[in-house]
Amino acid sequence: MSEAIYQAIVAAPGFALGIECSDDEITTIEFLEPQPALPPRTALAAEAVRQLEAYLADPAFVFGLPLRPAGTHFQRRVWAQISAIPLGRTLTYGEVAKNLNNAPRAVGQACGANPYPLVVPCHRVIAAGGGLGGFNRHGGGFLLDVKRWLLRHENSEFAPTRG
Repeated sequence: MSEAIYQAIVAAPGFALGIECSDDEITTIEFLEPQPALPPRTALAAEAVRQLEAYLADPAFVFGLPLRPAGTHFQRRVWAQISAIPLGRTLTYGEVAKNLNNAPRAVGQACGANPYPLVVPCHRVIAAGGGLGGFNRHGGGFLLDVKRWLLRHENSEFAPTRG
């Protein structure tokens, strides 16, 4: 991974967040392996760092970042549904799919394509039957540990200790 593409990196418990942005919009927030913070290089990156750190300190923090429009029409519909999931709650991929008259697999793919994790809380979408499901296009590894941490951080009714 190259720090050169990020305007800032936020260090978090067990992971980091790489922030890419223009002068006016956040273009991507990416989960990274744990690493030291990279100070913000722009004013918007500094604001993103401030807001992400506020969320990490208090999961009830409400984001107000300018996000570059991204995704297909369907992906934007999925992300809108996910953004409406209240703090401390989860929905299954199937429940989100039913709300959109679509298939759970398509919802999972849209979750994996989310360019703004935490701001659009895809970690609040879980598998049917009590499983964790995938996360950020991965079915294992440190990203599932991140999903577990986020759900515990938010005092979710589904705060699993295993996948």
